[in-house]
Formats: sequence, structure tokens, C-alpha cells
Amino acid sequence: MKPLLIVAGLAREARAAGKGVSCVLSGADGALLRARLAEIDPADYAGVVSFGLAGGLEPTLKPGALVLGARAVVAGATYDCAPQLVARLAAGLRARRLAFTQGVVAGVERPALGVADEAALRARTRAIAVDMESHVAGDFAARARLPFAILRATSDPADRALPALAAAALDGEGRVRLGHVLGALARRPGDAGALLAAGRDARAAFRSLRKCRGMFA
Repeated sequence: MKPLLIVAGLAREARAAGKGVSCVLSGADGALLRARLAEIDPADYAGVVSFGLAGGLEPTLKPGALVLGARAVVAGATYDCAPQLVARLAAGLRARRLAFTQGVVAGVERPALGVADEAALRARTRAIAVDMESHVAGDFAARARLPFAILRATSDPADRALPALAAAALDGEGRVRLGHVLGALARRPGDAGALLAAGRDARAAFRSLRKCRGMFA
């Protein structure tokens, strides 16, 4: 059987997907992700899954809540998820007794940092979560005529903004640029509290992602 291609943002997300899984990373850079996907032969894969962290847009979603996407939406485009692949992932989640919420996932090119920005995005798209990879993965899958699915864990909730330094905190391999983060904190020490809160939220999200390990093999 051909494997699934996992599209993620962070190296840590790729590790959470499990061993023996083929992953491509965005490093929080949509242009880089598109370039990397352009080098991939879609004939090698059975489908595409967007997997990793997401921002919560639905106020009831807490950090660590799992979202199984119905479609990815971005300005001017919609990418529907394949029912059979979604059903496969839903069965895997139920087998692990993991609760999940199904809904629309919005795509953005840059992090949706502000609470007001995220509320406006939710109002426009009716999405319950937002990330930077699902719409790119959906576009690749549509062009390649491959089944597409989204499985994400919410990190920052709808009522909490990411600190501004998060916008450039990652390198092209999805690793945290620690020197950049520390330098930004030295310039803006007031962001420390928001960064700590974001860290707690991310830990909850990664715990949920790790519980999904092995579902894609």
C-alpha cells in the first residue's frame, strides 16, 4: 500500500505522527511549503493529511482539543476533505477513545495573532480552527487528485492571542529559533507572560497529537 503524505509545520509535529511516516514541513512559510510539495511525486502517495497544531477559533475549543477537518478554506478557494479518509481517521480516533470536533479549518499565510483578527476570520469563514498548512496541503491534493484530510490539535484558544514574536519564531525546518526568541524577549520583556501561556497551550496540544501516533501507517 502507498503511504499517506503528512503535511505539518513543525519538526515536533512530524515526530508526533510516528515512525515510518513521510512528512513535509512548512517551517511556518507557505512559499517554502509549496516549493517542497512541488518536488514531491504524488504518485508515491495514497493521500495527504494536514497534521499538527492549530489556533482555536471556536470559543468552546480548549487547548489540546482535536479537530477533524471537513474542509480547508482560504480567500477564493475551498478544499473539501475526502469522506473515506476522514472516516478512516475518525475510526482511529474512536479506537483510541479520543474526542474530536469536526468542522471547517481556515488557512492563513501568516499567524493570526490577535483575538480580534481571529474572531473576524471565524465570522468570515465559519471555521472552528486556523492553521498555515491545511489550505496549501489541500491545494496540492486537489491538483494531484489525491484524497485529503485534516487532523489538528488546538493550541492557542480563541480568547488568547499569540505573542508577536511567534510570527518569526521558526526556521525552515520547523524548529524554534531560540536565539531569535530570546532576543525578542530582551527587547519586549512584557511578552514573557504571553509566551509562557502559549507554551502551556502548546504542551496540551502536543499531548493530544502524540495520542494519534501510529494512525497514519
